[in-house]
Amino acid sequence: MTSSITSKMNKYKVIIFDWDGTLVDSTARIVDSMQMASTQVGMPRLTDHAIQQIIGLGLPEALRKLWPEITSIELEEMRSLYSANFSNHSKVHVDFFPTAHDFFEQLASLGYVLAVATGKTRRGLDEMLDGMSVRDIFTITRCADETTSKPDPHMLEEILTELELTSEQALMVGDTSFDLDMAKAINMDSVGMTHGAHESDILLASGAKALCHDLTELLGWIKENG
Repeated sequence: MTSSITSKMNKYKVIIFDWDGTLVDSTARIVDSMQMASTQVGMPRLTDHAIQQIIGLGLPEALRKLWPEITSIELEEMRSLYSANFSNHSKVHVDFFPTAHDFFEQLASLGYVLAVATGKTRRGLDEMLDGMSVRDIFTITRCADETTSKPDPHMLEEILTELELTSEQALMVGDTSFDLDMAKAINMDSVGMTHGAHESDILLASGAKALCHDLTELLGWIKENG
């Protein structure tokens, strides 16, 4: 299976991407949707920065981290309202970061398999894959509600198992410590994107081999090092 979908010339056979804040400029919409939900449920008001720091976790894990005293009923209300706000009610625009489509085409032409490992729900990711017409770009995707939330590396291990690859043959690209910590846990190389949720010093502390400020810079790094 591996030989039919990868190029032997590449150090990395698969590039695994986080979604929000890495490929898609959605950090502000996530924060807006969460602030709306917290107001609707009557949860204590948090800063936008505090909410930004939990992006990448599965939604239940994120809510418990933000509001440690949240009840099970409040959590379910928040989950439902947040999802509805993100999909239908927030007015904050969401799109791929610049050059994304050319970026995908060039990586595919170089023989890389592309994958996604995200804290989004399966329903949430599928909505975006279909709405942005990119479902066929990614060979495999994993979401937090069908496996274990980051920073546990389980979703990466599942991707590697399905592709019959080792961690040394994969590169994780993400914008949060949760992305990079799960890669580090299984000795997978990672690159941190600075245009997302977490600051550069946090990404470096989580073991990023490099920091890239946009997808054009990331493409150059992969061509040189991958």
